[in-house]
Amino acid sequence: MASGDSQPPQLYGPEFDADPAPAYHWLQQHSPVHRVEFAAGLSAWLVTRYADVHAALTDPRLAKDPARGCPFWRNSGMGLPLDHRPSLAQHMTNADPPRHQDLRRLASGMFSPQRLQRLEIRVQQVTDELLDRIAPHGQADIVNDVAYPLSTTIICELIGVPAEDRAELQRQAAVIDASDATDREDLLAATDAIDAYLADLHARKKAEPGDDLMSHMIQRQHRGAMTDDELTSTAFLILIAGHETTTALVGNSVLAALTHPELAARIRQDEAQLADFIEESLRRDCPVRNVSWRFPTEPMRLGGQDLMPGEPVLLSILAANRDAEQFTDPDTFRLDRNPEDHLAFGRGRHACLGAALARVQGATLLGALLRRFPDLALAEPVERLRWWPSPIIRALYALPVTW
Repeated sequence: MASGDSQPPQLYGPEFDADPAPAYHWLQQHSPVHRVEFAAGLSAWLVTRYADVHAALTDPRLAKDPARGCPFWRNSGMGLPLDHRPSLAQHMTNADPPRHQDLRRLASGMFSPQRLQRLEIRVQQVTDELLDRIAPHGQADIVNDVAYPLSTTIICELIGVPAEDRAELQRQAAVIDASDATDREDLLAATDAIDAYLADLHARKKAEPGDDLMSHMIQRQHRGAMTDDELTSTAFLILIAGHETTTALVGNSVLAALTHPELAARIRQDEAQLADFIEESLRRDCPVRNVSWRFPTEPMRLGGQDLMPGEPVLLSILAANRDAEQFTDPDTFRLDRNPEDHLAFGRGRHACLGAALARVQGATLLGALLRRFPDLALAEPVERLRWWPSPIIRALYALPVTW
């Protein structure tokens, strides 16, 4: 943070990554729609106030299609994937109506209430297996020993990724989500690897379909409902969005429980409060810093700032969820808030398709940890924990604990 009120805060670096709230509060008070500079000389608008972010999430004048971005942004290599290759970028998050609704509908069947019931049973099974594995040791890294294996197993089973391929695919996905814009070579290498893998998986599922997302999309593809590029792009989106964000939710919620022992004790006595705890973790320690790019399709005004067509806009969900104008004492972890107020899963047509599954994984794992390990404790001071520098994900590299 800058020392004077007249100077904007620093929006990167270990201090910001560990606690971005002071910087966001400054922006909300002094520059709620703030111009930020990126490495390639590119600038974008960062929106931090709850009311503005909420409005923008549902504003049809803000397009998601990268082709609507200004030429300078399109040529800068920003976004995921970096080069906007058709085989990974033609998914629902980058689509506007009417194609957006079509692509969302093609994937939504895998997140139906009936399938979610089956997934909930599987989440509990995997959670129990992982905790059985670590229980004898008296110590573990919650992020790498538990959260990653849980989210990897569930999302890869959903997509149809064989067990033997998951570790390498998770490693490449982590490079994409945990890196900042300066890691261009590593990002491109990881993107290349996932692109090649999904093309190969597509071919294998055509030959030997199963009861999974890839196979179901191939069936619809035969009816002309989607192209090869849309199919692999949808698998890429669900892999990245459903994998790292859930890992971040688990790590952040467990850290919140360990740093608020009085609230953890309440959950142990009454697990009915577990759902409220997860919602407050989603609000206060939102796994998503900024949702993906948006672009005005016409001149518009947002948060007192004039925006021109094609200018890149970032909506900070993490900042909006800490806005004092919306949440009383926003930096305090409380269980008496309205769970419908936070924006962790977005709003409008681009709201997170896998929100219910993420909640199930977060609540199942946190509840099981608190039940099985009543003396669960941090293995090192909070100040020594390292956070990702990613502009996308708010997550810990590791969370060492003992019991």
